[in-house]
Amino acid sequence: MMKVFNILILSVLIILTNAKAQLKIVTTYPYIASITQEIVKDKAKVDFLAAGNLDPHFVVPKPSLAVKLRNADLLIINGAQLEIGWLPPLLDQANNAKIRPSASGFLDLSQYVRLIEKPENVSRAMGDVHPEGNPHFHLDPYNIPILSDAITTKLCKLEPENCSYYQENNKLFKSKWNEKLKQWNSALEKLKGTKVIEYHKLYDYFINRYGLVLSGAIEPLPGIPPTGKHLENLIEIIKTQNVKLIMQDVYHPLKPAQFLNQKTGIKYIVIPHDVGAVPEAKDIFSLFDEIVKRLTNE
Repeated sequence: MMKVFNILILSVLIILTNAKAQLKIVTTYPYIASITQEIVKDKAKVDFLAAGNLDPHFVVPKPSLAVKLRNADLLIINGAQLEIGWLPPLLDQANNAKIRPSASGFLDLSQYVRLIEKPENVSRAMGDVHPEGNPHFHLDPYNIPILSDAITTKLCKLEPENCSYYQENNKLFKSKWNEKLKQWNSALEKLKGTKVIEYHKLYDYFINRYGLVLSGAIEPLPGIPPTGKHLENLIEIIKTQNVKLIMQDVYHPLKPAQFLNQKTGIKYIVIPHDVGAVPEAKDIFSLFDEIVKRLTNE
């Protein structure tokens, strides 16, 4: 009896020794975590660094975020220098060679999509511009399957033994996504040609995709708060060009949009930009559900 017991104990120890630890994935933003979770399901632990209701350009590099990175096997970032102001010091604090930009445990999603608005030259006079192009590409829903494919390919390289599982989950995710695209496309069709203003150049990919017309931005230059003169110019644009609405994000002040509303009657709509930006945006699907719902009042 004791011999059988010893054999059982030895077998359990062998299994535990050979068992591979669950993959730890950290993403910079919640939308990336949501896509990744759809692919890995219970095969990996997924966490993110930046809260979805905050300005994605400016994240406080807290020690707690460095701890997340210190234990990560894979880091997935938005890229296009959106994280340039806060991620490098966190990587230095984490001191994790596995997730450095040149390592196998690093994925930059901006490398897989076509970036718009890439400036020919960059200077401080242009404001807070991104030299690689507009980094908010995830707000074109047609880019999401491209990103899920990139994530799946990276996961297959890191864990070939689970590759078929990841590929199947990605296939199911994209099938569901394509069905949602039909709904969103149909709902947004009536907005084609609508002239809009945004606070920051955040929704440009979405605006381009659905045929809205961008007539101006509340920021005179990216990252620069509006002056009284700039707002007066916007009032003239709104009146003369028949601009219908302001696409307002959750993290910039509402006062300029409210001022324009008071002066012209133009409505402003607060639109989420990431998972968690508003309570209704619980995952990547409901993020776009909420964007479409708020824009179409449906």
